[in-house]
Amino acid sequence: MGKVKGIKVVLDTNVIVSALLFGGVPGELVRAWKARKIRPLASREIVNEYLRVLTYPKFHLSKHEIEYLFYKEILPWFSIVEVEQGPAFVCADPADDMFIWCAVSGKAKTVISG
Repeated sequence: MGKVKGIKVVLDTNVIVSALLFGGVPGELVRAWKARKIRPLASREIVNEYLRVLTYPKFHLSKHEIEYLFYKEILPWFSIVEVEQGPAFVCADPADDMFIWCAVSGKAKTVISG
């Protein structure tokens, strides 16, 4: 199997939800990862966060729709990174540090956030 190409990026949860559910400019990211122009990275913690947010009642997604998004639109395209937690970076919202730690551990070029 060849090396996966694309710029390594970490996508925060709001960007993933917007890309998958609402399209528009964030939806371009879905096309970019499927075309292998970007290579999304995520930690187990981030993947769990994506799944948790997709289950929010305000999105009105059925179990089948959530499973489709998770197993067809996210997991096949994302590389899962083993993350070492580091120092706090995001003082206003420490839960967002998981995205920075993932980017550092996976040597991502950027974190894409709203």
